[in-house]
Amino acid sequence: MDEGDQPRILISNRQERPIDQVGVAALARDVLRSEGIEVAELSLSFVTDEEIADLHERYMNEPGPTDVLSFPLDDADGAEGRDDVPLLGDVVVAPAVAARDRPDDPEAEIRLLVVHGILHLLGYDHDEDGARTRMWDRQERYSGVRAP
Repeated sequence: MDEGDQPRILISNRQERPIDQVGVAALARDVLRSEGIEVAELSLSFVTDEEIADLHERYMNEPGPTDVLSFPLDDADGAEGRDDVPLLGDVVVAPAVAARDRPDDPEAEIRLLVVHGILHLLGYDHDEDGARTRMWDRQERYSGVRAP
């Protein structure tokens, strides 16, 4: 396996909007490397409003679509991908929601959401002001996009 393939980013696009899969995979890889993760596997799923609404209700008990969800896999579960590479989890993004949230630049919003989801997988949160500032600073640095 080529070192440039690590961390391994698996993309599933289950919706109609065009996605720069090469670009988001490179972004995800850069974020993980910047956070000190050199060898791992991450799943990025791009889904319809209906699919993310179902996941949002099922796992967060909140109705309606959201823009991004993160599903971490706990290392204690021994989650490993192919070739015994640790699985980090799945980031699920709804491009149609991203387009509604930032109609002037939906691609920028998708970059922001991918980074946001990855940071959640890595344990970042935004429930408290200090943690929020730390997470938002990283999001902006990695994505090049300011959160609203």
